[in-house]
Amino acid sequence: MTRVLNDATSFKEEMIEGLTLAYPQIVRRVPEAFGVMAVGAPRQGHVSVLIGGGSGHYPAFAGLVGPGLATGAVIGDIFTSPSAEQIYRCTKALDGGAGVLYSFGNYSGDVMNFAMAAARAEADGIPVKTVLVTDDLASAPPERAADRRGIAGDFFVFKIAGTSADQGRSLDEVAALAEQTNLRTRSLGVAFEGCTVPGAEAPLFTVDPDKMELGLGIHGEPGVRTVERVKAAELARLLVEPLLEEVPTDANGRIVVLLNGLGSTKYEELFVLYREVRPLLDAAGLEVHDSEVGELVTSLDMAGCSLTLFWLNDELGALYDTPSMATGYRRGAR
Repeated sequence: MTRVLNDATSFKEEMIEGLTLAYPQIVRRVPEAFGVMAVGAPRQGHVSVLIGGGSGHYPAFAGLVGPGLATGAVIGDIFTSPSAEQIYRCTKALDGGAGVLYSFGNYSGDVMNFAMAAARAEADGIPVKTVLVTDDLASAPPERAADRRGIAGDFFVFKIAGTSADQGRSLDEVAALAEQTNLRTRSLGVAFEGCTVPGAEAPLFTVDPDKMELGLGIHGEPGVRTVERVKAAELARLLVEPLLEEVPTDANGRIVVLLNGLGSTKYEELFVLYREVRPLLDAAGLEVHDSEVGELVTSLDMAGCSLTLFWLNDELGALYDTPSMATGYRRGAR
């Protein structure tokens, strides 16, 4: 549960203020909106990438703003979409004359509010394109992949979109690369305990000590099925095997791995799990180009983790390797 707060109703506002005070060299407030934007943004003649969603997911979304990542982020209340008005204000603030790409997880509130903001922006002459993140295998079968939720795969889509925008590519090119990244990204997660929103005394769901929830969401949803709690080696198989059943048709075997903590799982625990995941990937003949083990898309204090595979090609690999700097993620030259 959240133990450091003044009032639950002001939690989002105070979080944004604290973030921008702590990292003024990277992000600043979007005027008159619950959002942040990269220092120096917008760049005239460059596409801007606006990401967003509810708060409670840090580093997503505000912590993934900066060079080589998103240009800005608009932030809603805990697990709640930002309003269309806030999205529109952030869009106006980020317009550099080349258009704005929206990218966010596929959730109904976000889809509706970003669409309304896009219509207003386009009426003002700002071109907007949208790429939904749909990486969560558990939320829909392969034949309905477009209906899936976005979870930790958000990170890779934001990274490729932000880097390509920084390079001066057109809005159509940035959107195409972001969409290609989404189509080549798969995730599956597991929860051991539910999360508790600020001001609440009980978690959104509970899990028996000898059970775990497979296929969790990141908004306090339990998994799609309850299974027995298992040791790290078996958990690795439960996560890896379904991901390897949906290899993109044009995959060349080169991947980036993200083992993502959801808020309360210790990094040491994640390393134990990665120790079991990696041999399974090697045995499948995959080349691990890079790996990230840590917290990039969280769910407040949820105890759990997710595994994401991003299938590279040469162009996406080069974009991924480009340095990035944000408050929640920093990558030097490879």
